[in-house]
Amino acid sequence: MKLTIFVLIPIVLSIGIISAIQFSDAVEYSQICIDKIWIESTKGKIACVTPFTASALVERGWGTILTDDAFIEEPIEMSDQLPELTTENKLEVIPVANNISMLIGIDQSVEGNIGGNIGVSAGSDGLLIIDDGMEFALDDIKAQLFELKTCATCDDIEFLLNTHWHVDHVSNNAHFGEHDTIIIAQSNVRDLLSSPQEQKAFGMKFDAYPKEALPIITFDESVFLFFNDEKIQVTHLPNGHTNSDSIVYFTGSNVLHLGDHFFNGMFPFVDLEHGGSVEGLTNNVEKIINEYPENVQIIPGHGPLTNMEDLVDYHGMLIETTKIVQDQMNAGNTLEEIQDVGLPEKFQKWEGAWIDEATWILIVHTSLSLN
Repeated sequence: MKLTIFVLIPIVLSIGIISAIQFSDAVEYSQICIDKIWIESTKGKIACVTPFTASALVERGWGTILTDDAFIEEPIEMSDQLPELTTENKLEVIPVANNISMLIGIDQSVEGNIGGNIGVSAGSDGLLIIDDGMEFALDDIKAQLFELKTCATCDDIEFLLNTHWHVDHVSNNAHFGEHDTIIIAQSNVRDLLSSPQEQKAFGMKFDAYPKEALPIITFDESVFLFFNDEKIQVTHLPNGHTNSDSIVYFTGSNVLHLGDHFFNGMFPFVDLEHGGSVEGLTNNVEKIINEYPENVQIIPGHGPLTNMEDLVDYHGMLIETTKIVQDQMNAGNTLEEIQDVGLPEKFQKWEGAWIDEATWILIVHTSLSLN
């Protein structure tokens, strides 16, 4: 039996961002949802999803599990499946220090529903933002940025810094680029955005971004900006979350935006297909801990505003869980056997809506196998 179905996939890396779920283009399958579950959305549409995704959707009241015989024959629009943005899941502005703020989704039961956390410097020079979230949240993002302006004529978004290339951090690049914002990123970000990309881990393909979405200033290792009376240091950390990551340090305000090198309180996604590695991520986080002040305030790529203490805890989790998997591999155990044994109970708190324990073990196992 040949079915035309839509496979439900999460927008990358905004781990736990159910509000950012979209459906891919129609894909023809000759098998019936093998090892997955049919689920019907509240709008009557059907998709084939993993058991973990199905559980997350049902828990939030966005879908109902169906029998294996359910399928759809007519194409549907992605917009038909997106939950409507309401007053319950817009943005919150979190003051951080001096003129630095953070934008995050209000509804923390749907973590980071705007995409990655957005950093903002607002002052007499105008606005500088770090990452720009998901496209569907653009109007809310612009409204909050307008409120952050410090004078009637300083609401222009002068600079946009991309921490890396993932869609939940760069979806609004084209909009800001069209409005004369200067986009800055590590060189690999431009290379990745300017050509088609695929993330097999999520079954996702991306077309090349338009010219206006591409960074017009790139750097290999680091760059400094002097903006709103502050020295801002942007530093590339290689082969961590991806091969394109940068962190941003506001030297006067003592605020550090770590992008997706830090998923606060969650197992991270590591993009092994694009130069990331668990070992590299762990080493980079250790470098951050050693090189930045103990009292620095940290904007993570996902999760709430935090501090060095939580980053140290996160680093400890990376080290311990990697060692557990490595020891099991050294003992000759297969991936499935390691997943069956699982991690000690103390690591259950790190499970997110998309990266559960089994998935994290898979990421670590794959990373160790590749390096």
